[in-house]
Amino acid sequence: MSNIAFIGAGNMNASIIKGLINSNTSSDNIMVSNPSPEKREALEQSFGIKQSSSNIEAANFASVIVLGVKPHFIADVCNELSSQCDLSGKLIISVAAGIPVAQMQKLLPEQQAIVRAMPNTPAQIGLGMTGIYANENTSATQKQLAETLLKSTGEAIWLGEEHQIDQITSLSGSGPAYFFLFMEAMEQHAKNYGFDTETSRKIVEQTALGAAAMVKQNQNTDIEVLRANVTSKGGTTQAALETLVAGGLPQLVSKACNAALHRAQELAQNNK
Repeated sequence: MSNIAFIGAGNMNASIIKGLINSNTSSDNIMVSNPSPEKREALEQSFGIKQSSSNIEAANFASVIVLGVKPHFIADVCNELSSQCDLSGKLIISVAAGIPVAQMQKLLPEQQAIVRAMPNTPAQIGLGMTGIYANENTSATQKQLAETLLKSTGEAIWLGEEHQIDQITSLSGSGPAYFFLFMEAMEQHAKNYGFDTETSRKIVEQTALGAAAMVKQNQNTDIEVLRANVTSKGGTTQAALETLVAGGLPQLVSKACNAALHRAQELAQNNK
């Protein structure tokens, strides 16, 4: 793996660093920069990586630069790097939400290779789902580097068009919260039945884990078929599913995803 600089020491950069170390990337190949000594020193102590207060030092160290700062800092960081570093041949990977490649391209050298990625929070435990988009300046080798780096936190897929970043944001980016809400409602109902808090949570988490694992381990079986296999005619599951369908759950899921999509598009437009 090439030398990698992480600008920013927040949760997503920390998740990727953890994934790389767990994937046997040498800590000597990783440097993090951040204005907060506490944050960067915590990562140094946890993973043995290099750390610096200087974004320029980190960028000069690496051939891959991961921008993991809040969206409103992206312009400042890009201006700093382009004015004080030789970025030729380097790959910029942005995990900042809502910042289009075109905006970064205006602030960076004209031929800069840029990858935009949309990870999700389960990346923190190595079970992330990341959408990746590369601009036309990104070489095949750089794309492979980006994919390897981002797959260290779970699964990753390439997107052919940048607008699909907003679409995957509405699915996997926001999606964990949809499942949490459903699980929260089930947990509360378990409590309503009289189960204690610990038991209620265990029932819900194991049920959700088992369902997800069955989907994962049966790649040649449609999810619809897996659902049907649990649904005996005239049984308890059928009664429950009929209630959910009658209540408009499938349509509600579509409306929720579209609401997230529209908000992602608004944020991207506001950041242009």
